[in-house]
Amino acid sequence: MYKPNEFAKKIGVSVKTLQRWDVSGRLPAKRTLSDHRYYTEDDLLIAKGLNPLEANRKVVVYCRVSSNAQKPDLKNQVTAMEVFCLGRGLAVNEWVSEIGGGLNFKRKKFLAIIMSMLKGETKVLVVAHKDRLCRFAFEFIQELAISVGCEIIVANQESLSPQQELVEDL
Repeated sequence: MYKPNEFAKKIGVSVKTLQRWDVSGRLPAKRTLSDHRYYTEDDLLIAKGLNPLEANRKVVVYCRVSSNAQKPDLKNQVTAMEVFCLGRGLAVNEWVSEIGGGLNFKRKKFLAIIMSMLKGETKVLVVAHKDRLCRFAFEFIQELAISVGCEIIVANQESLSPQQELVEDL
């Protein structure tokens, strides 16, 4: 919480400018019970031209293998994704690893990621391969993501036929 003079110094304007912005509605101040003005961190983001909701959205990396026997592959996948994200300059907020079949749409972590995406909490979802997210219906999930402003980045664009994907999963 910032007092008007602290906030004005922080963003490089005068207190009079803050008063004008408050009256015009450009940056309305919050008010205490005694009618004193104050500003918040969200106001600071708005004053800097950033959307506070966008600033809180996260970048998530999702790694998955089908069985416990593939745990070493999961570690390798995580390492590869770290290198990929560093190379792309992505600051990752959350790393999610899961063991479960790609045909199973009831995986707990998978569902948590999808729900987070649908709530608008996820800005970018990164996966190693399309099939690491799901074996089928990737395009459907991608359309859902786009509709809520989430980008899905697939590190390896290798494409398998549906029959090959099914054989690999089984």
